[in-house]
Amino acid sequence: MNGFLIYAAKRFLQFLFVVFTGITLAFLIAHFSPVDPIEQTVSLLTSFGSTDPQAVEILRESLRELYGTGGPLLDQYFTFWGRVLTGDFGPSLSSFPTPVMTVIGRALPWTVGLLTLATIISWIIGNFLGALAGYFRSSRLLKVTGIVIMALQPIPTYIIGLSLVILFGFIWPILPISDGAQVNLAPAFNWAFISSVIEHGILPALTLVLVGIGGWFISMRSLVSNIVTDDHVVYAELGGVRSRSIFSQYVARNAMLPQVTGLALSLGNVFGGAVIVEFVFNYPGIGKLLISGIYSGDYSLVLGVTTIAIIAVAAAVFVIDIIYPLIDPRVKLG
Repeated sequence: MNGFLIYAAKRFLQFLFVVFTGITLAFLIAHFSPVDPIEQTVSLLTSFGSTDPQAVEILRESLRELYGTGGPLLDQYFTFWGRVLTGDFGPSLSSFPTPVMTVIGRALPWTVGLLTLATIISWIIGNFLGALAGYFRSSRLLKVTGIVIMALQPIPTYIIGLSLVILFGFIWPILPISDGAQVNLAPAFNWAFISSVIEHGILPALTLVLVGIGGWFISMRSLVSNIVTDDHVVYAELGGVRSRSIFSQYVARNAMLPQVTGLALSLGNVFGGAVIVEFVFNYPGIGKLLISGIYSGDYSLVLGVTTIAIIAVAAAVFVIDIIYPLIDPRVKLG
């Protein structure tokens, strides 16, 4: 038990280090961006007519104080961390005066639902097909399946998304290609709204699944191909154990352990793909919110979304690291 606690403490320290480093880099990148959100807002407000220069300067100073961009860089950095720890990133420039966390809170459930569904589906299908292809290497059907999956692997996410939009939105218009649900439906826990959400989420989720399935397939097929030559598998085959039992009990189970860790590590890449997918399908998640914030120069919103994403991905990896020793007793603790 003490060994596990030491192991968990080390992983927690790594989690804190990753979060600290990621959020610090996000702050520096946003700070040194050529777009000044304060000047952009002042220009927008003063573009409708002449304004007293003194009033403009007062407005500029008020905005800098409001968004924590005034004073030396070190002061801004400490102010920013104070906002991170309190969960208050101030109001959103593009949705003023709505707080950033309120804006993110509206979009976050859409992204969480989309990513969870797509990640689980791609992980299950990719590992299952990869295990079959690695064990039953003489199957022509699995060889053809592998060729198709690997052909999809290098295609950019936006190409697959746009292809699905053209196919199911124009050539064969059977699925919606925009928004998260019907515009005239108010969010509610009823079948009309839930079915609309599912229908609108099929193409974005399918895009992420098609992009992500290749990596799981290739890695799982490679793992299984190595395991089938191990002595315990060869002895089981010579002993007359059924192929189905060997596949499930001796091969697939051992090959799944590294894939569990890979599931958490892939979340960062999935989030990057979700940003593009949500933009292509106009999906109301934090990916689309991030792009809108960048285009509008919404300094607080961009930092808020980035911080939430960093913490979420790091937390997912931390949870998997804690669970992994319980799955694989070979992991050394302490």
